[in-house]
Amino acid sequence: MRKNQKGFSLIELLIVVAIILIIAAIAIPNLLRAKIAANQSAAVGTLRTISSAEETYSSTYSDGFTTTLAMLGGAAGAAPKCAANGQLIDEVLSNDPAQKGGYQYIYANSGVVALPTGVPSGCATSGFTGFSVSAGPVTLNTGTAAYCIDETGVVRVDSAATALENLNNCSATGKPPLQ
Repeated sequence: MRKNQKGFSLIELLIVVAIILIIAAIAIPNLLRAKIAANQSAAVGTLRTISSAEETYSSTYSDGFTTTLAMLGGAAGAAPKCAANGQLIDEVLSNDPAQKGGYQYIYANSGVVALPTGVPSGCATSGFTGFSVSAGPVTLNTGTAAYCIDETGVVRVDSAATALENLNNCSATGKPPLQ
């Protein structure tokens, strides 16, 4: 072998590649768990945002809770009004079902009309006495728990969720509150 040879030998390069692969094998599962935890945390925050928007809508328009998620949202820049375009949540969430951050959100109203008579002007129909919103992971790679919230404001959790799980009628599911 020549003494003035420059560069790395094949063995040295293989050792470096092996070390990089070992570090990646350790880091990638932790990164995926961190992403799942972030998605789950965002889902709970989104449910709380929807619940706050429902309470705001109910107190602003004196018409009970909305009949659909679209009534809480609406196109950006549209004037807020009772019948639609409440401008209380973003356009992504005002679809039903909505998908955001690896979770699918499904809205259901209680079916019990809040105001049989005397619907406020500007409101097409009466709102409802209650609502329930369910957040289920799109796949088990985006989350491992499903959540729901209703007019009580209590977030409930199913820690053994299936993909696209729907926990509507939240209080009646018997799932424990999020701690």
